[in-house]
Amino acid sequence: MNLQIAGKVALVTGASQGIGRAVAAGLAAEGVRVVLCARNEGVLSKTVEAIRLAGGEAFAAPGDVSSARSISDLLATTTRYYGAPGILVVNAGGPPPGPAATTSDEAWAKAFELTLMSAVRLSRAVIPAMEAAGWGRIINITSLSVRQPVKNLALSNALRAAVTGFAKTLSTEVAAQGITVNNVAPGYTATERLNELFKDPATKQAMVDAVPAKRLGTPEEVAAAVVFLASRQAAYLTGQTVLVDGGLVGSLL
Repeated sequence: MNLQIAGKVALVTGASQGIGRAVAAGLAAEGVRVVLCARNEGVLSKTVEAIRLAGGEAFAAPGDVSSARSISDLLATTTRYYGAPGILVVNAGGPPPGPAATTSDEAWAKAFELTLMSAVRLSRAVIPAMEAAGWGRIINITSLSVRQPVKNLALSNALRAAVTGFAKTLSTEVAAQGITVNNVAPGYTATERLNELFKDPATKQAMVDAVPAKRLGTPEEVAAAVVFLASRQAAYLTGQTVLVDGGLVGSLL
């Protein structure tokens, strides 16, 4: 299938490793010119180098998406280097674990800026150029927790649900301008974050056992859903949350 996005410009955040890295590589493989953003400049540079070695066009723009100033600088850099992005993938790092009853105000405020406001600010920043072009794709990486809260992940459960509500609202406002807004919600995926959150081998095995597919997902499988949502073929698909979870979430809707 020709996804018809070769030559488009994409901005992918949290792109140095894991799902973000796989998304950037997947878009580059389709001929998209990709700007990668992450805080770790060293790891980010290596990811960009790997994409270029594979024949893709990529540029590193280190930054912190929890900062409004950093987001403004990131958009300016992207536009200066490749042009205004027609594809935005918001993949902010997950907030730290902890129970709802004892998580501090400071932790809530920090997670609010990182998880929710990064999606809000980045979306606001790219929409004017997308409206002018009559085409755009905004995709947020959330979590299965928006359908099925995960124990001890209070910040993620609450704020990724907020991202989902924001995206659904925004999707109705910009649909007539040819812009789609969707979310991809990964299930248990073999990433560095999963290893950080669940260090006990028995816990990991219990997670695998709970998944009908009887394995963890891969970043590339999540990326495949993102790349499709970025395509011209997905033009009538908006306001949705696509679960990539091996069948774990049991809800019908």
